Amino acid sequence: MPELPEVEVVRRGLVDHLQGRRFQQIDVLNPRAVRRHLGGPAEFSSLLVGRRVDVVRRRGKYLWWALDNGDAVLAHLGMSGQFRIGALPPLVIPDSPHLRVRLAFDDGGADLLFIDQRTFGGLSYSEGGADLPSEIAHIAIDPLDPTFDLDTAVAALRAKKTGVKRALLDQTVVSGIGNIYADEALWRARLHYERPASSLTRAQAREVIVAATEVMNQALVAGGTSFDALYVAVNGESGYFDRSLNAYGQEGEPCPRCGTPIRREAFMNRSSFFCPVCQKAPRSSR
Repeated sequence: MPELPEVEVVRRGLVDHLQGRRFQQIDVLNPRAVRRHLGGPAEFSSLLVGRRVDVVRRRGKYLWWALDNGDAVLAHLGMSGQFRIGALPPLVIPDSPHLRVRLAFDDGGADLLFIDQRTFGGLSYSEGGADLPSEIAHIAIDPLDPTFDLDTAVAALRAKKTGVKRALLDQTVVSGIGNIYADEALWRARLHYERPASSLTRAQAREVIVAATEVMNQALVAGGTSFDALYVAVNGESGYFDRSLNAYGQEGEPCPRCGTPIRREAFMNRSSFFCPVCQKAPRSSR
């Protein structure tokens, strides 16, 4: 699933393509793509026609487009969602078999396409959501937000009674961190993923959140992490931060710090990658 850096790369691409443009026609080709909009595909389309996109915003892994009437379109990419810029008329390119929504504009420019192979992502209409959709108001501010408060995040992390990785993935603690960047942050902070979050000192909690912030900023510069064609920017380009990963996906490879082979263990229907020497397991899990 795209995490904060990947979604921010998409947001920046949408800024250039969406802001200031007015919708002329919305074609919902698969109703699952707007399943979170209770009014259905026809109402979703009718609400957007004639509306102008003023700002493209993001919190954590969510995107929203603030509209000129104070409402918003809320978007989540899910596992495989992509926004792609369509061909400029009159050039015709065959549509992707996974095209779910086509958004056309009144300026005659390129369409915006929402493509989603697994259809776990989607769009919805949020009344009054221009500043912050109510649907995601419970999500914590992410580390790349200028209003992010590190001390607040440290306190929230240390208040959790779960393992530190599970706490980092809790979007009400710090939003935007997913499996990849949690493993990378924990490797940098030399913390095992099962270490109880409540046992961390303030310095340790601060270090792991700072590490997550640093690694996500570095991934953002690299265009995000792409392991396959399911994540690309709006222009179709892949990110290349996967070349800089120290732990995630590196099973059997030597730890860049001590040379011990990186280990993989099952975690929440996913995997955790860590160095068994640098990231000592807590006594209860040994």
